[in-house]
Amino acid sequence: MKSMRKQAFRLIKQTATVLCAIAMAVGAAGCSANSSVVVLDFFQFKSEAADQFKQMAQEFEQQNPGIKINVNNSANAQTDLRTRFVKNRVPDVITFNGDISFGMFAAAGMFHDFTNDPIVNKLNKGMVNTARNLVQTTDVSKKRLYGLPFAGNASGYIYNKDLFKQVGADPENPPQTWDEFIALLQKFKDAGINPVQATLADAWTTQAPLASLAGTLVPESEYTKLKTGETKFKDIWSDVVKKEIELYSYSTGDKGVTYQRGTQNFAMGKAAIIPLGTYAIPQITMVNKKINLGFAQMPATNNKSEQMLTSGDDVMLTMGANTKHPKEAMKFIEFLMSEKQLNAYADAQYAITPLKDTYFGGEALTIVKPFFEKNRLVDFCDHYIPSSINIGGYLQTAVNTGNVQQFIDSMQTEWDKVQARTF
Repeated sequence: MKSMRKQAFRLIKQTATVLCAIAMAVGAAGCSANSSVVVLDFFQFKSEAADQFKQMAQEFEQQNPGIKINVNNSANAQTDLRTRFVKNRVPDVITFNGDISFGMFAAAGMFHDFTNDPIVNKLNKGMVNTARNLVQTTDVSKKRLYGLPFAGNASGYIYNKDLFKQVGADPENPPQTWDEFIALLQKFKDAGINPVQATLADAWTTQAPLASLAGTLVPESEYTKLKTGETKFKDIWSDVVKKEIELYSYSTGDKGVTYQRGTQNFAMGKAAIIPLGTYAIPQITMVNKKINLGFAQMPATNNKSEQMLTSGDDVMLTMGANTKHPKEAMKFIEFLMSEKQLNAYADAQYAITPLKDTYFGGEALTIVKPFFEKNRLVDFCDHYIPSSINIGGYLQTAVNTGNVQQFIDSMQTEWDKVQARTF
C-alpha cells in the first residue's frame, strides 16, 4: 500500500513537471509572438458611436494581425486628452470634435500635420478648409491641416414633410430667403400647427439657430478680427440674435421643454420644424421610424445666392505628432477613411462623409447636398468661442426676455476676460 502511494506521488510529480515545462514553452512562444505585435492607443470621444468604432477596430485587426487597436472611449474628451498631453501620453490615433479645443491642441503642435499627405486630395475642399480654420492662430500661414475631417454635420432645421404638404408647401423646395421662411412659419401658425418646437430647458440647444443664422450673416474672418480687437460682438451678433428671438416667437407650444422631450414631441408630429442640426435626426427616428423628415439650411437674408450652410467637422481624425508607430497609425487612419467605413458611419449616424463625392447618411439630408457640391460651407460660430463662455445660458435668457443688449454685453465682458488671461 505504501509502495503504491509512492508510485502515485512520483507519477503526479512527473506529470506536474511536464505540465510546467509545457506552460513555460507556450508562455515563451506567446511572448515571442506578441513581441512583434504593434499596439495602437486609439482615443475615441464619440460616445454614441463607441460600438461602431470598436467594430471598425476589430475589422482592421482581422485584416492586419500584426496590429492591435486598444480603443479608449472617453466620457470627458477635452479634460482627458489635456491630461494625457500634460503627462506626455499622447494617443497614437485620436477622434475629437472639430471645435476650438481641437484648434488649440493643434496650434500647440500636438497633432500630425496632414497638409501635404496624399489622402487629402480625395477630400471635400470645404470640409478641409473648415478643419484648417479651426487652428487657433491669427497667422494664416500657420493654419495647417492637423486633422482629417471624418464625419460632418450641419446646422439648420429638421422639418416634417407631411406637415409641409398639409399647408400647401413644397417639402422638396424649402424656403430660400428669410422672408419666405417667416411666411411659412406664419402659415403653420394660421393652420393651428405649432411652427417651431423649442427646447429652451436645455440652454445649449439655443446655439443651433445662432450657428445657422451666423453662417450667412457673419463671415468667418470676423472671428479673427474679434481676437485682434478690430470688431466686437455688438457688430457681428446683434442681428443674428434678433432673428433668433423672432424665430422662437413663432413657437406656440411649450418652449421650456428639454431636448429629449422636444425631439419626442417633434417625432410625434406636434410641430412643423425643430431648429436643430443633423445630429438630432437619430434621436427623432428612434421615437418614430416612419416620420417623413427633411433637413434644410436656415436662410438668414433675402438674397438666395448668399446663403451659406453651417457645417462642422463633427468628428476629426488625427494622430499624435510624435507617435512611436507612425506607419501603423497611418494605416489605421487610411482604413477608417476608406469609402466603405465612412459610408457605414454616415448611415448609422446621419452624418456627411468628407470625400469629394460626398455621401449623405439618410435621405433627409439630400436637400442640402448642393451646398457641399459648391463648397458653400462655413463652420459653427461657437467653435471660435472658448467653452468657458456660457453662450447657451446667455442666449436662453435673451430668447426668453427679448433683451439683445444684455446678451451682447455679457458675451463681450466674458470674451474680454478670456483675452486678458490668454494674452
